[in-house]
Amino acid sequence: MANWELKNCCNGDQKTFLITVGIYTVVIFALWRTILLTPFKLITVFLHEASHAIACVLTCGQVEGMKVHANEGGVTQTRGGIYWVILPAGYLGSSFWGMIFILASTNLLTARIAAGCLAVALLIVLFVAKNWTLRGLCIGFIIFLAVFWLLQEKTKIRILRYIILFIGVMNSLFSVYALQISMMISYLGE
Repeated sequence: MANWELKNCCNGDQKTFLITVGIYTVVIFALWRTILLTPFKLITVFLHEASHAIACVLTCGQVEGMKVHANEGGVTQTRGGIYWVILPAGYLGSSFWGMIFILASTNLLTARIAAGCLAVALLIVLFVAKNWTLRGLCIGFIIFLAVFWLLQEKTKIRILRYIILFIGVMNSLFSVYALQISMMISYLGE
């Protein structure tokens, strides 16, 4: 029989982690429809669209273009590849990136690696972006990550892990939220 008791399950760091994820979840849902989360929602849309693009390339297709719109929508234009892999890759990718960022936030070194990889990906996309919303998002988030990285390295403020965790929780919640909206639209369309 499974033991559902949580006695002695968590040390101080684990409790802090779980409480922080809970607080982030409440804050994200409370502020979902406000302008405050727009940059984070746009970076989440970017990772969603990047997942479509990655699935296209992995199934021998070509990415024709990728856009992220200011209204929090996006599109990835592809040619070839396996569509039944490419289409769900956005939602699965959001969950995957959320998991990666959440796991990376548990250690300072991995948080630095995650922030660096995200910054490099944004820098690459900056030069191939098809619209100014995506270019602005790339520039803004590169600066955002650089500022918090510098704060991390030059002061006693240890915030980079919390930024990476927030991005991870946001991506995880977005995949559930976007899939739910997509299913509702599909249902109403029938």
